[in-house]
Amino acid sequence: MKPTDQKIYLASKSPRRRELLRQIGVEFELLMLRDHTSRGPEVSETPLPGESPDDYVARVALEKAQCAHQTMLLRKLPVRPVLAADTTVTVDGRILGKPVGMTEAVSMLKSLSGRTHQVLTSIAVQHLEDTWQITQRSDVAFGIVPDDVIRAYCTLQEPYDKAGGYAVQGQAAVFIEAIAGSYSGIMGLPLFETAQLLRQAGIRIL
Repeated sequence: MKPTDQKIYLASKSPRRRELLRQIGVEFELLMLRDHTSRGPEVSETPLPGESPDDYVARVALEKAQCAHQTMLLRKLPVRPVLAADTTVTVDGRILGKPVGMTEAVSMLKSLSGRTHQVLTSIAVQHLEDTWQITQRSDVAFGIVPDDVIRAYCTLQEPYDKAGGYAVQGQAAVFIEAIAGSYSGIMGLPLFETAQLLRQAGIRIL
């Protein structure tokens, strides 16, 4: 069944994802997941033992979409497609989440300096009984970044709510020699794949 009002719920706190949806003309309302409940966050972003980066990012995105869908039903909100996403950075098979503090941010960026790493963003859309999901992968090549430049960058607020400790659309752009993949995916919402999923859920894109 196609939605009638052409609006979706976005289950994400990311301002970048809001900007990207607006860029392609998608109307949305925020449906936030809670980070703090008596049992902890509604969706845990802690990797499971032995979980690969691909499995991790897909699991978290899907759980976010499913949880937000249930919240919509419990609150008796208008029924609309729910979009959720998760982004992670991986190098040497390791998952680099959001750094906690300057020491971790510096360590992450040193591990990326002079190397190519991968950025994975998984998008999940749930509407009624149907779920659609795609995981997009991009390769990002950093030049050699001097330690003093890394430390200067880590005195900014920019690294601390970003997977891998950097923002491609921010000052860290000067670290990047080359990208193979999706710029919007590295920001947190690959627009080509997102449009595909939303069309399947009955949302008009252009």
